[in-house]
Formats: sequence, structure tokens, C-alpha cells
Amino acid sequence: MNQLRRPYRILDSLLIPQHAILLVEHPDCGAIASFIGTVRGTNKDREVQHLEYEVHESMAMEQFAKMEATLREKHGIQHIAIDHRRGVVPVGGISVVIAVSSPHRKASLAACAEAIEILKSDVPIWKKEVYRDGGEDWKQGS
Repeated sequence: MNQLRRPYRILDSLLIPQHAILLVEHPDCGAIASFIGTVRGTNKDREVQHLEYEVHESMAMEQFAKMEATLREKHGIQHIAIDHRRGVVPVGGISVVIAVSSPHRKASLAACAEAIEILKSDVPIWKKEVYRDGGEDWKQGS
């Protein structure tokens, strides 16, 4: 694992999935699973203009660390990296990247799938969906 940066980041700029993937590479790991969440153009038959994310960063970092401990215990993963956007993300833009590595694929795949669910339910990140018709809707989670 690349020790030059921390494994969890909240960014105001473009997310590059390869950064998270490079962070979890390790010679003892034969599998890397990743999840890339993007902003869709429609939701519930409404056209989305963009999303706006707000994050309580210190609490988010604490929750990411708890998530990592849970996933290590449950799935035997070796490494996890999470990048999440803050601010405005346009349709098609990347809002979250999760990368997980482990010795075997089943653990990485299961942990990656569980990580996004934990992130959506437990991490203090809120999104405002802004619609082309002028409406908006706040939600917790990515």
C-alpha cells in the first residue's frame, strides 16, 4: 500500500479511480475490487442537473476507519481506499470511489459491496439532487 497518502479522502476536485486502486495494490493480494459511483441523469422520472455534496469530514473519517475495521474482521481484506467528492458534481461525474484488496476475489467483492452500503447509511455525507425543473431534494448518503 502506498503510504504517501491516507486511505480516505474527501475532495473538492475530480476523482481519479486509479489513485484509489494504486493505493490498495499489494503483492500479497490477488484481488482488487472497486466501486465507482457516478451521477445519473434521471432519478424518479426527473432530469438531474447536478448533485451537491456536504460532508462532516472529521466524523466521516471516523466512520471510514470503523468501516475498515468491520470489513477486515468480516471479510479478511488487506486494504481499502475511499475517495468521496464534496461540492457540485455534474451528471456523469464521479462522486465516490472505493477500492478493496484481499488475497482472494470473493472477499474483495463482498467487502466492496458492503462498503458502499455502510457509506450510504452511516457516513455523515448529504447530497442535494438539483433537478432541471428547478426542484431539489436532500438525502443522506452517496
